[in-house]
Order: sequence, then C-alpha cells, then structure tokens
Amino acid sequence: MRDDPRHGTFRDAHEDLDASRHAPDSPQARSPAYRLAFADADFLLRDELRPVRLQLELLKPELELDARGITSTVVLFGGARVPRPGEEGQNDKLSGLSHYYEEARKFARAITERSVETNCTENVIVTGGGPGVMEAGNLGASEAGGCSIGLNIVLPHEQVPNEYVTPELCFNFHYFGIRKMHFLLRANAIAVFPGGFGTLDELFESLTLIQTGRMQQVPVLLFGETFWREIVNWDALAEAGTIARADLDLFRFVETAEDALAVIDGWTLTGKRGEIPGR
Repeated sequence: MRDDPRHGTFRDAHEDLDASRHAPDSPQARSPAYRLAFADADFLLRDELRPVRLQLELLKPELELDARGITSTVVLFGGARVPRPGEEGQNDKLSGLSHYYEEARKFARAITERSVETNCTENVIVTGGGPGVMEAGNLGASEAGGCSIGLNIVLPHEQVPNEYVTPELCFNFHYFGIRKMHFLLRANAIAVFPGGFGTLDELFESLTLIQTGRMQQVPVLLFGETFWREIVNWDALAEAGTIARADLDLFRFVETAEDALAVIDGWTLTGKRGEIPGR
C-alpha cells in the first residue's frame, strides 16, 4: 500500500516519467507524439494550451504557500528604480526618492517582526521580487529574521530576483494577471510606494477590486502624499463624479513606516480578511 493516500491506487506520474526516459530507442519512442503530454514542453506551449498554463501559474504558488501554512500577507508595491540612499550612479530625480527605500525596509522589518511571532504564517511580506522598493521590502523581512515572498515576472530585459527573497518563496510568472491575483489573494494590507506604470497598475487594480466589492477592505497605504497628489488628482475624480467622495477613504496617505503601522493598527473598516497586523 502507498504511504501517501492522495495517490490512491493509480501509478504515480513520477514513475511513468522516469520509465519513459528509459524506454528502448526506436523511431516511435523518439517521436514527439510519443512524449507524455505533461512532460512535453512543445505541447504545453501551444497557443491552445494557454488556459492550462494560466491554471498552472495560479496553482504552483498557491499550493506552495498552502504547504508552508501562509494564511495572510502584507503587500509592498513600488518602483524598481527607487535607489538605496547613497547608491552610486543614481540620477538627481531618483535620488529624491531614495528615502522611500529606507521606509519600505523599516516597514517590512516591523511587519515581519510581528509575523515571526506566528512562525511566519501570518502577514508575510510579499513584493514583486525585483530591485528598488521590492528589494527594500525583502531586505527588511530578512533583517527581522523572517521569510518573505517574491513574485517575479519574465520581462524582455533582464529581470532577476533580488537576493533577499526567501528562495523557497521566490516565484516566476509569465502572466501579469495571475501574478497580480497572487499579490492580493491573501492580502491583509497594501503599502504602495512611488513608482511607475507597473505600480500605478497594481494600485488601481487593488482599489478597483475593493471599490467594487470584489475584494474585502484592507488598509491601502500610499507612501508620500506629495508624490501621489502630483501624480493623481484624486479630488478631481470625486468632483467630476467618476468616483464617489467616499471612495477617497479607501486609502490613506502616510510618510513613514511608523505612520503606516499606526494606520494599520487603528484600521476600523469592516470586511477585512482575518486579523490585521498588530490587532
């Protein structure tokens, strides 16, 4: 009898994959048609198999996080170009944003200190796994002695995970949509730092899901009020009637990690997923 009851009475797929690799050589065995479907990369990459690939990208991180017992996360969005303070080669414009790297690092460290108390199963920091603000978030979690998640994505230019992501929780994506879903599936809070198109996309998708009731309300923290008010005329949206005035209460402006923690700890909106950090 098998030790793992999930396998039931059927032969394990690993066994058949190994057997197929040791099949006697013949024209038939060498034919692409003879490959096991689940081990045939050319087959899996066909356009018709896109729904299967979407499902696989949803399932792989989900199963791994479930296996680790991770029930909730705190999300960090922000620009890949935001430099460390004092980093050589930074241009004048970006140097004005470097303090956000430090705030992201301090915020992630403080959240992870709380997460460690749950054996890193609750409120685990998750970033996009790249440089800039993302690196700062994973660095802060590492400094606190906890784990953190990195959701990287294949881009036309080189994109590699930063060195502070927990290796077992570092995932790579082909589909932006599935990656964004994983950011929010377990989110207890969302911290958004200055960034570009990608950060704006992530912020507005999050706000749209909360606004429309497709996602439970969680604290959405915008670091840097001056930056965000220059980038988006929030009041004009409400005055034009394209959003309700009450929608402006779906997020809070903060300047420091301490400000963000205070907002999280005092959050009173209903519909949150599980316990908010520090409550």
